[in-house]
Amino acid sequence: MNLFKQFVFISVYQIVSVTLGQERPNILWFVVDDMSANFSCYGEKTIKTPNVDKLAEEGLLFTKAYATSPVCSTFRSSLITGMYQNSIGAHHHRSGRGKNRIQLPDGVRPIPEIFQEAGYFTCIGSGLKNFDFRSLPSKAGRKGKTDYNFDWDTKIYDSHDWSKRNGNQPFFMQVQLHGGKIRGAAEKHYEILEKRMMSQFGLKPTPHDFVELPPYYPNDSVLLRDWATYLDTVRITDWHVGQVIERLKKESILENTVIIFFTDHGVSHARGKQFLYDEGTHIPLVIKGPGVPKRQKRQDLVEHIDIGALSLAIAGIQIPQKMEGQNILSPQYKPKEFIFAARDRCGEAADQIRSVRSEKFLYIKNFFPDRPHLMPSNYKDSKLIIKRLRQLHDEDKLHSLSQRLLFSPTRPKEELYLYQDDKWQTKNLVNPRKITGILQNHRDQLDQWISKTNDPGPETLETYILETEDQMSSTGNKVSRENYRRNSEIYKNWFKDGK
Repeated sequence: MNLFKQFVFISVYQIVSVTLGQERPNILWFVVDDMSANFSCYGEKTIKTPNVDKLAEEGLLFTKAYATSPVCSTFRSSLITGMYQNSIGAHHHRSGRGKNRIQLPDGVRPIPEIFQEAGYFTCIGSGLKNFDFRSLPSKAGRKGKTDYNFDWDTKIYDSHDWSKRNGNQPFFMQVQLHGGKIRGAAEKHYEILEKRMMSQFGLKPTPHDFVELPPYYPNDSVLLRDWATYLDTVRITDWHVGQVIERLKKESILENTVIIFFTDHGVSHARGKQFLYDEGTHIPLVIKGPGVPKRQKRQDLVEHIDIGALSLAIAGIQIPQKMEGQNILSPQYKPKEFIFAARDRCGEAADQIRSVRSEKFLYIKNFFPDRPHLMPSNYKDSKLIIKRLRQLHDEDKLHSLSQRLLFSPTRPKEELYLYQDDKWQTKNLVNPRKITGILQNHRDQLDQWISKTNDPGPETLETYILETEDQMSSTGNKVSRENYRRNSEIYKNWFKDGK
């Protein structure tokens, strides 16, 4: 069956299931923390990921799926509404949790609430009865990660597991996995994970010698070990996916379940998570289930906010008119020429970066170019890998590419990359003396998107103070709290100085 006919089948399936009351498909999301597309089906050669690979083999793999935001809470706020995080004012990481409250705009609702109204049982957890979100043995079921930057009703989730539903009631399940976060941020965490690979899974840890780092990271033993343990978290994630699929089989519901696998942004590293390069925004997206094309790859640009819209459509539920995400499986769908992403305040680290991506080019605009790439950040600077990079920088032991991309005291106002040929986006094509038509076109597209989404941009200094004071008060670790406070004073001064 060709691709077009299978898309039509999805559309017909929705209509028939709703009008004749036939069994509607279950919708199951795998949502994985802090992980890039380091799976065999995406070309990763250091490790094997047979379960995600099988999903791709039996379903549809997107080669150009991107997050509209490269940090957890803003990604999840947009995921669960099908909206750009900027459109709903939820674009600052971990915002709206204290004195500064954020309400969703009229006409925007959390997707689980829409599923509930359509008769679906909504659940969020580990997907396994005997393992938790870290893939560790556990008998205590608990609801999974939400992390939304707006006020919401916890009743939009019926349970942590679909086993609580009534009879054959269709379910919408989010399997929330710890992913790359499992590796931790310190040497003791690496040791624990290496031992766990042997004791729990009977697998040898990924050898450090096999690791190939992006070119702007030095081949340093600390960074190599960190990346090796990160790849082990990919293997653990793949194992968990296989266990959930096996459960669906045993319960005889796999054939009527649409599985959507993706991550919430790229690997947590100096140029990954929180930033708009491929290392931070390129994510895996694999879909498998009734009506979904098999053994197919799509190379058109898609955004993670499309996942909610296509999920509703597969279930035969009307997509809200205001939703910005699109049903990318619809036969009427027209591939996007441009997709967008944004980075804003992360913790105390206030920033504003926007990007637009076309088939060949990635354009990035830094609104605070006088600030360094690795700005003061309690979250980032607590990681062993960042501490090591800073140490190597202080000792003048980094090569020129690392120095230029990671430790320059300023950033270019504009960046343009031929990202298909420049895998790690190291060659900025912007020439201030010669404005090309390609550059101007991407500038114009970004300006139009900013206008269309009513992008609020940075917080006021008053709101910044409210948000950071709230986050400091909720931080139990005294050292972290003090680092955060010291950094926030730097940003306040930058605000006042117009930097």
